[in-house]
Amino acid sequence: MIYYSTNQHAPTVSMKAATLQGLAPDRGLYLPENIPALPEETIEQLTNAPFHEIAFEIAKCFVNDELTESRLHDLVKSCYNFDVPIRKLWHDTYVLELFEGPTLAFKDFGARFMARLTGAFAEEEHKLITILVATSGDTGSAVAYGFQGVPNTRVVILYPSGKVSPLQEQQLTTAGENVRVLEVKGDFDACQSLVKEAFANDELRAKLTLTSANSINIARLIPQSFYYAYAALRLKAENPEKNIVFSVPSGNFGNLTAGVMAKKMGFPISHFIAASNKNDSVTRYLASGVFEPHPTIETLSTAMDVGHPSNFARLYTIYGESVEAMRREIKGYSVTDEETGQEMKSVYQKTGYVLDPHTAVGMRALEKYRAEGNRTDELGVVLSTAHPAKFLETVKQALGIDVEVPERLAAVMNRKKQATVIEDDFEELRKFLLSMSCDY
Repeated sequence: MIYYSTNQHAPTVSMKAATLQGLAPDRGLYLPENIPALPEETIEQLTNAPFHEIAFEIAKCFVNDELTESRLHDLVKSCYNFDVPIRKLWHDTYVLELFEGPTLAFKDFGARFMARLTGAFAEEEHKLITILVATSGDTGSAVAYGFQGVPNTRVVILYPSGKVSPLQEQQLTTAGENVRVLEVKGDFDACQSLVKEAFANDELRAKLTLTSANSINIARLIPQSFYYAYAALRLKAENPEKNIVFSVPSGNFGNLTAGVMAKKMGFPISHFIAASNKNDSVTRYLASGVFEPHPTIETLSTAMDVGHPSNFARLYTIYGESVEAMRREIKGYSVTDEETGQEMKSVYQKTGYVLDPHTAVGMRALEKYRAEGNRTDELGVVLSTAHPAKFLETVKQALGIDVEVPERLAAVMNRKKQATVIEDDFEELRKFLLSMSCDY
């Protein structure tokens, strides 16, 4: 498979090069030259397959012969040794629980695959890879634990000071080993800008082999398509007369982009709901046809507080730079903090099910979508992106209850935080990265 930059001013590359580079030299994002459509027969054969087998069939299309099939199969199987529950809330509404991985967030799907793939490629190249990643919440911890102890890799995580939950902060600052953490005095967009500037810096690129573990890296985005395929196949088999609609809590829009890729591969997905909080530049684009990023707005759904989503470039490219084409498959809705809290309370009172604030945004967006017309021929699937225990204060405020904290999450609260505080200043980041080269 050949990969090209969305800016189209950089050479095409292999999967290995796209993974190890992260960002293209022209600062564009890599996309496969074509999104392969699987034969109908193959998709039918996968209907009742276990999750890791579906993941392997998709991964083969994008990695091709850059790893042997047996090695890729083992790699994929080692990534996904946890459940992927599809929970029915009521007759036409499901929650895809993506929080059964090690860090209790959907980011585990992408981070674990990317970590193992990067390690395999780094071993082949005899290189030490420095993974640079900005996080607004769960990405950092998923990357930290995904790459923890992976040979030939070291990780630097940037997160915005005071803008992630206490549990998230403990998770991402206590991994240790080959993981370093920078607490940035700024918002997520500032962290993301610092990462992009580092990739564009000639000195750093000359002295370090840099790549990113944000969803700007294609190796982290592709595996997020696996769970769309899995859920769509399962639900379509049980409900052949129904169309499957996914409501996707969206911040940087990597999750939604992965879903679009799964649909274009031929999996039975009707369309998508882009569920945003007040950081709704893509929702407004779908309404107006004009993409206007804005400064980040703080909300209850902190991991989605992204004013300028990087993956919009991929969506825009996949849909041929046509808002009309995008509108045919994606509907966008913005959800306020007040609506988020109301949704958490409503679902809990109706079913006893506890939503985290991000999943609540997805649920309310699904309700807004349904309010616009007759949807009796559809099943709505809301992606549940994090365990509610990661947002104890928000859940307590909305529902007045204490969520039981899973043991593996409670354990990190007793570990010592390890982070270096820096200003929103590229020079500080540059010096830190160069000083690291002396430690290895």
